[in-house]
Amino acid sequence: MRIVITGASGNVGSALLRRLAADGGHELVGVARRPPGGGASFPEVEWVAADLTVDDPTTLFDACRGADAVVHLAWGFQPSHREDHLRELGVGGTRRVIEAVAAARVPHLVHMSSVGAYSPKRDDSPVDESWATGGVRTSMYSRHEAAAERLLDEMEDESEVVVTRMRPGIIGQRSAASALLRYGLPALVPAGLLRHVPVLPIDERLVIPMVHADDVADALARVVGARAHGAFNLAADPPVTAQDVAAALDARLVHVPSGAVRAAVSASWHARLQPLDPGWIDLGYAVPLLDTTRARTELGWEPVVDGTAVLAEVLDGMQDAASSDSPVLRPRTVWNGARAALRRGPVSSRRET
Repeated sequence: MRIVITGASGNVGSALLRRLAADGGHELVGVARRPPGGGASFPEVEWVAADLTVDDPTTLFDACRGADAVVHLAWGFQPSHREDHLRELGVGGTRRVIEAVAAARVPHLVHMSSVGAYSPKRDDSPVDESWATGGVRTSMYSRHEAAAERLLDEMEDESEVVVTRMRPGIIGQRSAASALLRYGLPALVPAGLLRHVPVLPIDERLVIPMVHADDVADALARVVGARAHGAFNLAADPPVTAQDVAAALDARLVHVPSGAVRAAVSASWHARLQPLDPGWIDLGYAVPLLDTTRARTELGWEPVVDGTAVLAEVLDGMQDAASSDSPVLRPRTVWNGARAALRRGPVSSRRET
């Protein structure tokens, strides 16, 4: 099969390339703003440079031409002070991919949505794929995910393309840990300090679904192979709690109401002291847990790595500055972060991250 993957150099994209390359027999096309030099770890991938925030229909059409499936993974999390840019990438980029898929007559589009597309939970009962996808209003990430879902609704109404929506919990793997830390910790804070966190001041009610990137890649490969239609929740048991995070950090959990945590995050974000926008706090306490029955029964999917093991792997990778040779998953260092901040401003404000 000829499979085109946008965001192929990122967290999920790198895992999907590993999986599909191991399966063999596929013609893989990776679309990224900054393709890995020389093919990096994936010399068998045909790389296409494309910025999804820019109208460039020829490049995307040429990449999609002749494809059996397009897997759209590209998304952005920074700069968090540039919502216009993030929306142009997430929502505008999805629209551009949809247009390219339609123009190239690709029969199958797989879109990486998220648990963040769902409307707020009522309680901690897992929800299936019929739960409303209205997003969490105060989270820009969630608003954009919900807006992208509306574009997919329109495509399903107006075309015969098979549309698949993957809705995973938080996705982690060791090689993406340094990149994830870059988006959540100030540049001047060494990663090694995570080994010395005495207390964790968060709301003890936190509970979130997590899943390993390799397990998400397995589900994606199954969806592409079966040309499965519809939405699929992806999460591993057990969900991760505040107590699990504290235990993984070897820290003492100190209960602080989510409103107080949000106020502190909001103040430090507005002061440009750290890159995490307060909408992520709202989202963390609003996202539902996920019922994955459909993926398990219709795809035969079964996560290999449990939720707390994903958390432990990511936190261990953060402490060790784990990375890969992809530009997106490059190692985070205080020196590089400080140099970039001096030259181009903080990661939460600069256009390119």
